[in-house]
Amino acid sequence: MSIQESPLRSSAPAPAEPGPAYRPGLILAFLCLAGFMTFLDVSIVNVALPTIEDELHISQTALQYVVTTYGMLLGGFLLLTGRLADTFGRRRMLQTGLVLFALSSLAAGFADTAALLIAARGAQGLGAAFIATAALSLLTNNFEEGPARNKALGAWGALSGVAAVAGVTLGGLLTDGPGWRWIFFINVPIGLIGALIAPMVVGESKAAERTRSFDVAGAVVLTAGLILLIFTLGQTVDDSDVPMGRIYGGFALSALLIVGFLLIERRAKAPLIPLAIFRRPSLRAANVIAVLLLGTCVSLFFFASLFMQQVLDYSAVTTGLAYVPLALTTAVGAGIASQVVTKVAAKPVLMVGLSLVATGMMLLWRAPSDASYVIDLLPAFIICGLGLGASFVPLQVSAFAGSEEHESGLAAGLINTAQEVGGAVGLAVAATFAFRRIPELEAAAHGVPALVLEARTTVFHDAFLISAGFAAAGFLVTLILLPLTRAEDQNTNVAAH
Repeated sequence: MSIQESPLRSSAPAPAEPGPAYRPGLILAFLCLAGFMTFLDVSIVNVALPTIEDELHISQTALQYVVTTYGMLLGGFLLLTGRLADTFGRRRMLQTGLVLFALSSLAAGFADTAALLIAARGAQGLGAAFIATAALSLLTNNFEEGPARNKALGAWGALSGVAAVAGVTLGGLLTDGPGWRWIFFINVPIGLIGALIAPMVVGESKAAERTRSFDVAGAVVLTAGLILLIFTLGQTVDDSDVPMGRIYGGFALSALLIVGFLLIERRAKAPLIPLAIFRRPSLRAANVIAVLLLGTCVSLFFFASLFMQQVLDYSAVTTGLAYVPLALTTAVGAGIASQVVTKVAAKPVLMVGLSLVATGMMLLWRAPSDASYVIDLLPAFIICGLGLGASFVPLQVSAFAGSEEHESGLAAGLINTAQEVGGAVGLAVAATFAFRRIPELEAAAHGVPALVLEARTTVFHDAFLISAGFAAAGFLVTLILLPLTRAEDQNTNVAAH
């Protein structure tokens, strides 16, 4: 899940502070490592989920919060942390994020209850928001516009797809090796050492025109509304008897908070999201599609990992390695799409990509409880990988189509926030839909092992079906709402960003 620009819209970057001669190659490697760590932690926990579930006695319906809490805090604070970095110093905020990420990772590794682990994951997400925005702001500020910056941004963008699959592979190796807690402990030395050496690698920079006015209220209200929505969705399938009044009240309060955010934005002197930006049909459609596409992507990793381990009895490391073909085909799909969008409009390329994703998810929906990897899973992973790679590239092009130079940061903040929120909300919806039948299926199985296995398969089939529905809905939004942007305009926007 890539982060493209600093979310500050109207302030030009000031030159980096005078100091030692910083080496561009070292700067790029350092910033990409920081970004890679945040991307990695989106998916690294997926393979370890069954082990965490057993050791910490987390209910299966609460398990999703280990994943979604990270994404919700990251997505909810991306825009605010970008403004803080531009005002107080990008390197300073990068160091703040690295320290927060390291300490929260340490807390997650030592967590002995579900509540502590989920809280630590939330703190990780907040730290990741500081790292992602500050690191990318420093990257764009240290590389001049043109080939140098395009190459640097290309390296940064390539990390998201690689990190997603590297996360599940590394998660499997660590879970089967020293234990699941090391998926968090591994971040501690990286984060602390990165914070210490940052002044020796990259100079400080701030916006030329600084403002001390932040839309803190907007960021807090929006994040609270979205987290409450996720929590309430999970409550609908909780193992305990949750009063319906609490569920309806949760949905109503989350809706009020989101409406309150919109009212705050209309009156704020420096709004987090100036609502006029949504008048652009391409940006509007791209953000909706991003929510649906990431809902599919995150649900794929979450439920496929559980399916392979709980139904097919794969080990954690085997599950991680099973994703390698998906990683490779994602890179292939992205490479092909990068070439095609320079010749044709983004819309048909995105439609092809979403069609492939939906097809791959439908193949997983048909996978039996004794599925063969080569016959049942591998074709689905290859098709999904090609589709995901072919979708992310035209989606980014569409998000920036028609944006003015001073709005590029806001457009980037919006599309990346939509991706993070989409992954969290999509997983919550898929989990709610799939887990609703657990009591019924468990009762029908009567404890018979073969029937229990079939019951689990049915639950995962429901999850894959709703995930395919997300991709199909994205296809329809693309078909109906996304303008047919000319290739020449796309080239202009890609060069500009």
